[in-house]
Amino acid sequence: MGSPWTIVAITAALIGSSAFFVAVEFALIAARRSRLEDAAATSASARAALRSASELSVLLAGAQLGITACTLLLGAITKPAVHHAITPWLSQVGAPSWLADVGGFVLALFIVTFLHLVIGEMAPKSWAIAHPERSATMLALPMRGFMFLTRPLLHALNQAANWCLRRVGVTPVDELADSQDPDTLRQLVEHSATVGTLDERYHANLASALELEALTVGQLARRDAEYSFVPADATAEQIQTTSDTTGHLRLLVRDGSADVGVVHVRDSLASSGTARDLMRPVLTLPEDTPVYEALRLMRETRNHLIVVDGPAGRGLLTLTDLLHRLLPAPAA
Repeated sequence: MGSPWTIVAITAALIGSSAFFVAVEFALIAARRSRLEDAAATSASARAALRSASELSVLLAGAQLGITACTLLLGAITKPAVHHAITPWLSQVGAPSWLADVGGFVLALFIVTFLHLVIGEMAPKSWAIAHPERSATMLALPMRGFMFLTRPLLHALNQAANWCLRRVGVTPVDELADSQDPDTLRQLVEHSATVGTLDERYHANLASALELEALTVGQLARRDAEYSFVPADATAEQIQTTSDTTGHLRLLVRDGSADVGVVHVRDSLASSGTARDLMRPVLTLPEDTPVYEALRLMRETRNHLIVVDGPAGRGLLTLTDLLHRLLPAPAA
């Protein structure tokens, strides 16, 4: 065996290397990709972390390879050295040679395992989870260097693991998703409401908001309601009278049987033009348009009224209708 100080130095290097690989592994899993993207504009380390996140399976193969190599080397170098150091001491205190040998082996195994588990695994894991983006950025460049040197071996190990996964019907992925899909969020909301951690009012609002992802304007359009409209040649006074009668501020402008625009009653207050002069383009959408897309168009065009057209017939949908669906009134 080498000198005690040599063994100590090798042991420290191996435990430190294991800590490095463990921290890299947990940091890239816990880090938010969006935060790394924000930092990547000014940081080469963040860009390296992003590249590693894009080939996560290869990175994990590298981390596992590094941890396994460190564990084997600790068992091959440190444990025998500690064993040989403890055994004579046990013999000196009166233990039989066989007991001293067994006791030295058990104590050496315990000491090495304890140091490796606490310093080489648990401590770096906790640090990486507590500061995922920071640790991922700090460790990215050294890990990229290790992956560059061992890439052929990592690809071979990764392909072998993927082959095993496919044999049992699992599709391997190379990149960790950064967001939750609507179904997952819907299940989370339902579970939170069931166990009582989410107020029923918020549960109803969140559930309605998540439903908008699957709803279309055709499902919400009012097809049996009488439209409030004025003819294209209606005067400002006629527009105001119709608004007072119906209670609607926005009126469809109709030319014959066609809806050609929308006029707001306030536009008629300071003008003597006709509805055709004052109207704005009407937003007409197919009935299979998703509700979230309709909301986007309404915001961009500043239009609070939609005419829905399709095989089921013409319908009307207002921003108020969408808000009532998104924020249902609380139960009495």
